[in-house]
Amino acid sequence: MRATGGAARACILAAAVCAVLCAVPALLPGGAGAPWTTVALLTALYLACELPGRRPFFGGSVPITAGSFFPLLLAAAFLLPPAAAALTAIPGSLAGRVEQAPETARRIWRAAQLALTVWTASSVHRLLGGGATLGGPGPGRLPDFPYALLPACAAALAFSLVLTALDGAILAAAERLPLRRAWSGLLPRSLGPHLVHGLAGLMMAVLWRSSYGPLSALFVLLPMYISCWVFAQYHREHAAHRATIRALVQAVDIKDTYTRGHSERVGRASVLIARELGMAEERLEVLRFAGILHDVGKLGVPTRVLRKDGPLTPEERRVIELHPEYGHEIVRGIGFLGEARAAILHHHERLDGSGYPYGLSGREIPEFARVVAVADAFDAMTSTRSYRRGRPVPAAVEELKRCAGTQFDPRMVRALARGVERNGWATAVTADETVPLPRAEGAGAVRGPGRAQAPDGTDAARDRPR
Repeated sequence: MRATGGAARACILAAAVCAVLCAVPALLPGGAGAPWTTVALLTALYLACELPGRRPFFGGSVPITAGSFFPLLLAAAFLLPPAAAALTAIPGSLAGRVEQAPETARRIWRAAQLALTVWTASSVHRLLGGGATLGGPGPGRLPDFPYALLPACAAALAFSLVLTALDGAILAAAERLPLRRAWSGLLPRSLGPHLVHGLAGLMMAVLWRSSYGPLSALFVLLPMYISCWVFAQYHREHAAHRATIRALVQAVDIKDTYTRGHSERVGRASVLIARELGMAEERLEVLRFAGILHDVGKLGVPTRVLRKDGPLTPEERRVIELHPEYGHEIVRGIGFLGEARAAILHHHERLDGSGYPYGLSGREIPEFARVVAVADAFDAMTSTRSYRRGRPVPAAVEELKRCAGTQFDPRMVRALARGVERNGWATAVTADETVPLPRAEGAGAVRGPGRAQAPDGTDAARDRPR
């Protein structure tokens, strides 16, 4: 959250009131049939799991964060009535780690969110008769498998739906986003992990109810605790990767203001092409990094050359043509980039061998470099900058097709054309300040004050000569 604005406060207050209404029946006389020993043990376990997140864990490498122990909450949903299950989530959520301000608002939100989520999961599980499938102590009360899986999976699905719906709601309220955009992608990313958490929670619940008792359920919790630590470590490393990429891109955008935002769009266009080519999912993120960082070598080019208004001298062009090699040197030690490093080095090679820096041709040019070359030219041609108007998307695609076979790989151009036709493409203004633009002079070039756009989408006055 940027700040706890009015809409966000209202969302938090509404969730907190609903959570209180869900949990209060357990505290009334009769306790809604709650087994208080089980409630106390599960609440204490969840609190104990969340408290290490307040301090560095395993030498400070990875914090255990709030919400890491959903299997324990789902076990509570399977073992307890809804009101009592909601109570188990509150102390741990209030005591868990909060990394950003405002801490109080975030803790209240997290407690209310998880209480509502666990209450819903418990209600669904009870509605489907899940309690009777868990078995109990004694040889005559064995768990009813595989029928126990149905209510458990339904409860995990409800858990995921409510949790992601609330995540999207607070994001929309705090960031003033449309609900559709705030919810976009949340459920597909979380549904699989939540179903796995549900199965782990089911194992805990069955062992808890068995003749071995609650102590045996800890044997499920320990490996889940370790797996959560490993998962948190992975995400922390992934966040560090993204931060590294973001810092490099911001440095390029600051230095070369004419192409601000260009790198991110080249990353998106590269992924668009890759999806049409049917590339494996594990390669897509690396290719996106390649697109985002393709111009990182401009950090080694003098600013006066990058921002020069008039035509470049031959010497200045040679300096510009060094930026792929500079970029490769900058990223060569970043191991997670993999194939992206070759794309950064070779994205200005041409299919006919007349490109730079090494004059590679045809299949000698790495596949990622051929993808990024098309994405780079496409975005450069369609983006409006302060000194010239961008071409319409159809005109840019036609220009790429005209250059296919000599400059660009035809397969990549066809993939981009299919992707744009299928998904559309939003053109952008990439300059900080806009100036009155002249009318386009046709499909061959779009000219502005002192600069011409080359057919490959680069700026002829600041990039290599045609």
